[in-house]
Amino acid sequence: MRVLLTNDDGYLARGIHELYKALSDRAEVKVVVPDRERSATGMGLTLTEPLRVRDIPLPELPGKMVNGTPADCVKMGISYLLQDKQPDFVFSGINHGSNTGLNALYSGTVAGAVEGAMNGIPSIAVSIASFQPDDYTVAVRAALNVLDRVQDFELQPFELLSVNVPPIPMKDIKGLRVTRVAHVMYREAFDRRIDARNNEYFWMGGEWVNFGVLPDGDETLLREGYVTVTPLRMDITAEERLTAMRKAGWDEEWQAGEQAGGS
Repeated sequence: MRVLLTNDDGYLARGIHELYKALSDRAEVKVVVPDRERSATGMGLTLTEPLRVRDIPLPELPGKMVNGTPADCVKMGISYLLQDKQPDFVFSGINHGSNTGLNALYSGTVAGAVEGAMNGIPSIAVSIASFQPDDYTVAVRAALNVLDRVQDFELQPFELLSVNVPPIPMKDIKGLRVTRVAHVMYREAFDRRIDARNNEYFWMGGEWVNFGVLPDGDETLLREGYVTVTPLRMDITAEERLTAMRKAGWDEEWQAGEQAGGS
């Protein structure tokens, strides 16, 4: 079994080291990772400058680092570095910080898994709900648990799994729950400051905003002490709205030469 491993925190982040060690006991692991932190880059790609690939300068994490985003890294891994033998799975993480709710759309970690799924490869993003976690035991166990299960449970094209782990000891974990994306997101607030040359600059901060409590939403269950596994799908068509618009007669034939707005 071959696994392509990436993250959005860069090659120095402890999370990817812990996941690499755990996966290496079960698979051939190929690491392609950003050369620095690239959090909240979403599905961003590097198009205005060349991508440069170098060896990771750490013997405990053999692999390649790229001066790009997580999506760049997975593209580079699948289309160039591993073209001799495609990976069976893509893993992204372990991310420092949760990726629940609608903010998963911004996540570089989730984007790495999305890129794998878009290439038809079963993909899993793993995040722990702390920016400075002390213990990765639960996150590693959850990642391996999901890997074992997904091998017998075929993901459909453009589907992936997002795993979020509470930053608490194993003895306090209530269990694992399959769940949905919560209707929460990070509402921004901007801290305005002035630099030494009297120019203004801003730090982005904010707080979680809940648009309606979902008892089985990922953010709710995570806060209650559950490991959450959320299946995500990259077909973003609003199916119910599509059906309603068709029933309402939005479809019509346009004749050549017909003036806009007229009949």
